[in-house]
Amino acid sequence: MIKSKSKTLVAIYALIMLLFLVDGYNCKIVQFIFGDSLSDVGNNNYLSKSLARANLPWYGIDFDNGLPNGRFSNGRTVADIIGDSMGLPRPPAFLDPNLNEDLVLKNGVNYASGGGGILNETGSFFVQRLSLYKQIELFQGTQVLIRAKIGDTEADKFFQEARYVVALGSNDFINNYLMPIYSDSWTYNDNSFIQYMMGIFREQLILLHGLGARQLMVFGLGPMGCIPLQRVLSSSGDCQDRTNKLALSFNQASTQLLDDLSSTLPNASFRFGDAYDVVNDLITNPNKYGFSNSDSPCCSFGKIRPALTCVPASILCKDRSKYVFWDEYHPSDSANQLIATELIKKFGFKPVNETESPSPAPSMAPSADGN
Repeated sequence: MIKSKSKTLVAIYALIMLLFLVDGYNCKIVQFIFGDSLSDVGNNNYLSKSLARANLPWYGIDFDNGLPNGRFSNGRTVADIIGDSMGLPRPPAFLDPNLNEDLVLKNGVNYASGGGGILNETGSFFVQRLSLYKQIELFQGTQVLIRAKIGDTEADKFFQEARYVVALGSNDFINNYLMPIYSDSWTYNDNSFIQYMMGIFREQLILLHGLGARQLMVFGLGPMGCIPLQRVLSSSGDCQDRTNKLALSFNQASTQLLDDLSSTLPNASFRFGDAYDVVNDLITNPNKYGFSNSDSPCCSFGKIRPALTCVPASILCKDRSKYVFWDEYHPSDSANQLIATELIKKFGFKPVNETESPSPAPSMAPSADGN
């Protein structure tokens, strides 16, 4: 009799544990990130032929162990910071060899790729990069694995409860339309090119909705004509006005697209995150926000401009926390923190999971040159 009761208790315990484990797959909301170098957390480091990789010092100098980690910054991305504030785990790079189904269920996935764009042809100069269509294709593959792991019903719930971030577009202008080596530069004018982009973008967002994306945020473009790489093209060092106007037009068209899709696609909550004014004010009035430089990169190759990426021989600015831009393209950790904070306030992002303990904001160490 005692043995019988013992076996019964063991069976009940095993059943409870099994139910707990199955339910555990659905207890946490994760995020799936699609983007370019502003959101890449290491995918391009696994693309051996890519010319757009953040795999050299001094990238990552203010992140965890200070070693390059695939982020095109000295520290965190805007997506890192916003996700942390919402209690969302930081999703690993899709191409990380350690990624498996359990990690996807626990942390989500980041498909972002430096040099990638909405258009397939964008960024071909970099040889290897993942366009948005390719990122969505990889997401489809992820879904196959998760459905095999937990079944269709639980997978539908998992993917529909997840948060989605889509943040691309700047490369479609800077590394496509505005460069005469690309056919798009002479095939379209400013208005028709944006219309062409929006047609493709609509198809991609509808495809994501069909794959379960219900709560999706598209982040708009900042004043990309004011990044150091664009300023150096001008003899005066001023922002490129045409490039900034293209960013504004893209944001306006994207806002209309998201409003339309959100009102027509079933159960869709598609939002557009317009950070143009926030970033523009930061660049125009850096002292207002505690910065001292908003027109040149912290990590540069002396007087040689533009040095497209940070390299071990680069010279770092004396105080990384005072520079808006880390390299010729990308904001510093301090700038990303300010941008993310303003977006959190603007859009009222709320925690969706119990907040864990993410990597803290970095304490800027002395520059590599000793200053």
